[in-house]
Amino acid sequence: MAKRTVSYKQAGVDIDANDRMVELISPLVRRTYGPRVLRGHGGFAGMLRLDYNERLFRHNYREPVLVACTDGVGTKVLVAIKAGKLDTVGIDLVAMSVNDMLTCGAEPLLFLDYVAVNTLDPEQVAQIVVGVTAGCEQADCVLLGGETAEMPDLYREGDFDLAGFAVGVAELKRVENPPVAAPGDVIVGLASSGIHSNGYSLVRRLVFDEAGLDVDDHVPALDSTVGEALLVPTRIYVRSVLDLLRFYKVQQPVRGMANITGGGVPGNLGRGLPKGCHAAVKTGSWPVPPVFDFLQSLGVDEDEMYRVFNMGIGYTLIVRPKFVASVMRRLERMGEEPYEIGVIKRGGSGVRLG
Repeated sequence: MAKRTVSYKQAGVDIDANDRMVELISPLVRRTYGPRVLRGHGGFAGMLRLDYNERLFRHNYREPVLVACTDGVGTKVLVAIKAGKLDTVGIDLVAMSVNDMLTCGAEPLLFLDYVAVNTLDPEQVAQIVVGVTAGCEQADCVLLGGETAEMPDLYREGDFDLAGFAVGVAELKRVENPPVAAPGDVIVGLASSGIHSNGYSLVRRLVFDEAGLDVDDHVPALDSTVGEALLVPTRIYVRSVLDLLRFYKVQQPVRGMANITGGGVPGNLGRGLPKGCHAAVKTGSWPVPPVFDFLQSLGVDEDEMYRVFNMGIGYTLIVRPKFVASVMRRLERMGEEPYEIGVIKRGGSGVRLG
């Protein structure tokens, strides 16, 4: 009796589909390349020069320090799957890491993505990479490589998950002896684009379970469908903030920064404050996007809203008082919407909303 043979495809992994996916995403990846990239896409590893010799373009890091971050998008991917819209969560994936490293004053250099799927659909993965590429372009970093894993025994049909890894560079002088916030410093908040990528377990419970809405339902208060409102990609602040730091390289008016992710303003702004100081944040000093009013109306108290969501502030800078007006003008020229949202005060610790 002949022994029955089993192929890799029968076990759930399609090598031909992987080859098709590589063919689709290669042009997208190459769009992010710059003069630092040493070799083309498709090798076992990507290579990137920390600096390069062209005098006009080199950054001239004196004592470069590598900065690394990794993150995912969480259950926002389930909203993307439900809506059948996969070309924005890649932007979220890049944003989660590069906005974090930006708080160290680091310039993002490269990004790697990891996509895990039940069954490899090349066109589906290509749509995800469209977003990753767009995020890398917004952050001025290279999509240097990635991995797609087909695991039918681990993921349900139609499901996927994302993870990202970013590497950046900063000057040793800045990260070793960063400016320290002091009483009287002003907190400048930069507007978010919406929910960004945190709190989606609560969002999904409220919208789909409690309210019984679907992604295609139109919400008059939002002037959009549920899916459109929930899939607005995370804002990437790299260009505007790095422009600001480079412009004020000597005076250093920015004494601290925070990426407002899970935990909202209270859970993130307090990081790095010196002992004996707290951040007094004035609620109402910036416009709260309608999506948060909508979510609160579905059954969340205000304290919980501020503990979970960014509430319209995606990034904060602590600025020396005499530079506030000029810093805000420069940020506005870079396309940001900055607001004075509070001040650093003596005594206590953490963040106090009032």
